[in-house]
Amino acid sequence: MGTGARTAMTTGRRPMPTDPQLMTLVQWLSPAFPVGGFAYSHGLETAIAQGHVQDAATLEAWLEDILRAGSGRSDAIWLRLAHGAGTSADLLALDAEARAFIPAHHRLMEADKQGAAFVRTLNAVWALDLPPLLLPLAVGAGAARRDIGVKVVLPLYLQAFVSNLILAAQRLMPLGQTEGQRILSRLGPVCLHVAGQTRGATIADIHSTAFLSDIMAMRHENLQPRVFQS
Repeated sequence: MGTGARTAMTTGRRPMPTDPQLMTLVQWLSPAFPVGGFAYSHGLETAIAQGHVQDAATLEAWLEDILRAGSGRSDAIWLRLAHGAGTSADLLALDAEARAFIPAHHRLMEADKQGAAFVRTLNAVWALDLPPLLLPLAVGAGAARRDIGVKVVLPLYLQAFVSNLILAAQRLMPLGQTEGQRILSRLGPVCLHVAGQTRGATIADIHSTAFLSDIMAMRHENLQPRVFQS
């Protein structure tokens, strides 16, 4: 097979060509991508410490609430808006709005530091010129500049988001790897639903009714001792 030729994976029914853009996206959203996601729990550490999340069932319910009604849904909208932004000035204006909506200092730090690290790597490896942005905006803007459709980006971004929180939970409570993967698998359709539900959304649609998650993010600032930065 010549250089640059498309390879195929056997699916049992027909060959499926690999997609370089999809491979790029999977690389970006991998735990190995250097954004430091392992250092943040998105307030989950406080929720576990205060007994709101105790086992696999309560963890799954917590994550589903975040996806459907909390920061997961909001991040999906910000990512969509960043994907459609035309200029760096538009992106920076969106980023300023997104920062104003974040309800807790540690949650802002989480999105800010991960976004800045994400942009640095994209600019260095893929020769982009993105300004520092919050993580969901950075992913949306980067995907647009690499011609990766938002329909593909969004569910995988949301899946990576909850996957990181499941990994955090495994460091904080008795939760086996197999059960963690069961939770992630069951939340897959939720990620797809939220991605589709936010189609056509604007800044006016940004809100969070996952109040306890936001409160835990606020309380994390005073949690001692703690493992995670957020």
